[in-house]
Amino acid sequence: MIEIINTGVANIRSLQAAFDRLGAAWNLTDDASLIESASHVVLPGVGAYAAAVAQVDQRGLRNTIVERINAGRPTLCICLGMQMLGQSSEESPGVEGLGILPYEIKRFSDNVKVPQLGWNTVTPNSNSSKQFYDSGEAYFANSFRLGEPPDAATGWNHATTDYDGSFVSSIWKDGVLACQFHPELSGPWGQQLLQHWIDGGLA
Repeated sequence: MIEIINTGVANIRSLQAAFDRLGAAWNLTDDASLIESASHVVLPGVGAYAAAVAQVDQRGLRNTIVERINAGRPTLCICLGMQMLGQSSEESPGVEGLGILPYEIKRFSDNVKVPQLGWNTVTPNSNSSKQFYDSGEAYFANSFRLGEPPDAATGWNHATTDYDGSFVSSIWKDGVLACQFHPELSGPWGQQLLQHWIDGGLA
């Protein structure tokens, strides 16, 4: 059973439909005990950084999510869900993220159209210690991004995308996968990525 965290701010119908296509059972929950015990958990995200973080905290889920990710248990973080792994975001000054990554999430510059809406190429870092997936085209809808990859010494692998320069579009380690793009909207390539995560392809 895949437990999808109900943050109250994300539209998750497309994600639910993607799991349905894969024949994967899912449940929408904000129950910390279910999130702690589940084999697979999804932290989705569409909307404002401050609102999403506030909902996680109001539901008492911060420690449960952080502990699960730090333990490397199968967890998928999508779009704003990935951004919430950072220390903070320029979108919401003073709001503390989950702090998995010691970085601030920053806005694209005015040199490009913001938000980035549409398809772009995702390229795994050739130096990653564990190659998780091949390059592919993914669907993005974001105004903010992680600008620098985690230190390789931490065990995180990463993929990049070029928009206003190179930014980190995905990171993965153990059973944890975080995507700035939307795999559930990224066609057959995205479906394959979701299946790979479900099957334990990172471990």
